[in-house]
Amino acid sequence: MNPFLEIRRRSGIDMFPLEGNPVAIGKSTKSDVCIADDKTVSRLHAAIESIGTNWYISDLGSSNGTFVNGERIWSQKALYPGDEIRVGATTIILRADMEELDATTLVADMPRLTAREHDVLVALCKPLLTGSVFTQPATSRQIADDLVVSIAAVKQHLARLYDKFGIYEEPDNENRRVRLANAALASGAVQLTDLRGSK
Repeated sequence: MNPFLEIRRRSGIDMFPLEGNPVAIGKSTKSDVCIADDKTVSRLHAAIESIGTNWYISDLGSSNGTFVNGERIWSQKALYPGDEIRVGATTIILRADMEELDATTLVADMPRLTAREHDVLVALCKPLLTGSVFTQPATSRQIADDLVVSIAAVKQHLARLYDKFGIYEEPDNENRRVRLANAALASGAVQLTDLRGSK
């Protein structure tokens, strides 16, 4: 099942396929999801966008706030199938198969990171900003070149990061980097603003 938004308006229920990126939500007729019949929704209220296989929502400085499962968000937040987003009096539900999302999106807490570990994670995740589902995170060499450090130093940082995020040794080391990148994004350790600022 392709992911879509179930929009519960006062006038009824609509479906919006998540095909474009980002998806703007607001009262403006130029919004992808236009909620013109709700006076408590701002002109540009919130945006939903994807990185890799994961979806995220951000409030765009709305007057009445954006809520996910009853909790107001103040920064970018990962979304999971069944999550209820409230903008004004309108409820929006993300509908998708759990199989479409990597299991590492269920990481709950962000571990404490040093500044250099954060830099390594940002460099690791940077290729995912393209939005392609099949984009791989950066290799150790790409991270080393990006941060102007040795590959050995990058590998030491990655080893500590695997431990902090509970991602243990597997035969497929490339899959391990994918899991680390997804965990970093899902936990909020790396956010879209970090990736955009690293261009």
